[in-house]
This record gives sequence, structure tokens and C-alpha cells, in this order.
Amino acid sequence: MAKSASTIKKERFQSVASRRVQKVLDDIDSLSKCANRSTYEYSDDEIKKMMRVINERVTLLKSSFEANSKSGKKTFEF
Repeated sequence: MAKSASTIKKERFQSVASRRVQKVLDDIDSLSKCANRSTYEYSDDEIKKMMRVINERVTLLKSSFEANSKSGKKTFEF
């Protein structure tokens, strides 16, 4: 039985997204090792800057998914 295009896209998304999310999680774990003050020296301003940039990217990621989840039809709202 042939899979529908929708099923194929869903499976492809799950496969790709799973790998990419795991990579992000692994990279965050790796970055957290930089918090060891006996090995690294850093300022609070550096940490704030780093967290701000990371949070901005996460916000952009959320916006991308929210924009694509809407029907695509733009309506007027206050």
C-alpha cells in the first residue's frame, strides 16, 4: 500500500527534526561545560550576551513555526 504524500512529509519531518533537536540538545550540554569556573573565566555581561543571543534565536524559531502553522490567510486584527 502506497503512503500518501502527507504521511511521507510527516515521517521526513519527524526524522529530520529528531536528529536536529538532538544535535541542539547535545550542543547545549557541551556549552554548559563552559560554566566550570575552575576551567574558564567569564563575566556576567558575557553570559547575559550569550543568553540574549540564544533566546533571540529560540524566539525566531518559535515565530517560524507559528507563522507556518496558520492557514496562510492574513486577516485584519486589532
